[in-house]
Amino acid sequence: GRDRFGSGDAPRVAVAGGGVAGLAAATLLAERGARVTLYEREQSLGGRLAGRRVRLADGSAATMSRGFHAFFRQYYNLRGLLRRTDPGLDRLRPLPDYPLRHSGGLTDSFAHVPRTPPFSALGFVALSPTFGWRDLTALDARAALPLLDVRVPEVYERFDGMSATAFLEGVRFPAAAHHLAFEVFSRSFFADPRELSAAELLLMFHIYFLGSAEGLLFDVPTEPFPQALWEPLGDYLRRLGADLRPGTSLCAVRPDGGGGVEVRTDRG
Repeated sequence: GRDRFGSGDAPRVAVAGGGVAGLAAATLLAERGARVTLYEREQSLGGRLAGRRVRLADGSAATMSRGFHAFFRQYYNLRGLLRRTDPGLDRLRPLPDYPLRHSGGLTDSFAHVPRTPPFSALGFVALSPTFGWRDLTALDARAALPLLDVRVPEVYERFDGMSATAFLEGVRFPAAAHHLAFEVFSRSFFADPRELSAAELLLMFHIYFLGSAEGLLFDVPTEPFPQALWEPLGDYLRRLGADLRPGTSLCAVRPDGGGGVEVRTDRG
């Protein structure tokens, strides 16, 4: 890492938001000796991966995590952040498979798909009951070439104006595999596949099939998000001297005339 700030020149830094990005920024800055204050509107850390305390009907206490999130093995930066408080990532548990089941009875599995590109994509085709070799020969090879050459920002310049559904139809992707292999991803992002950008589809295909040798399986936390991830990281930040202020909203950020800024919160 980079050198620590000296005791006399450590900057005061305000971090807006206690989600993954804010926690990562606060961690790196605090580790270098910056005087960090982290503001988070909600009472808990984690942003979209947060959780909250609830009281069940029988009076017992529980923690409700905000949705389901997969911790893929190619999420190197996130996993590096979590290693600050869990060096062996023991608070993450690997899942043996992530089966995709169609209402008609078809099931795709990622358990035995090879990890090495391009065999990962070819292995999925070979093992999938929804995508046979006859389907492969029916593909429009020229239309499918963008799947093999994904570059940012060029992919957005070429395909952001096209829907994922239109792209797959142009490639002549088989309908059953279209539903299982791609719609499940689009709907996990709350996006109708008819409205999801083809550029986003191509990027996801690259990240999960051709851009990583980590495979398509992933880990999940052994406990609700706050206990497994964010409360330990919050304690780590406090030990570094950071000031965490959950339940505090930033209302304004203004230049102070000296090269810095002044922040105003809903508490003054």
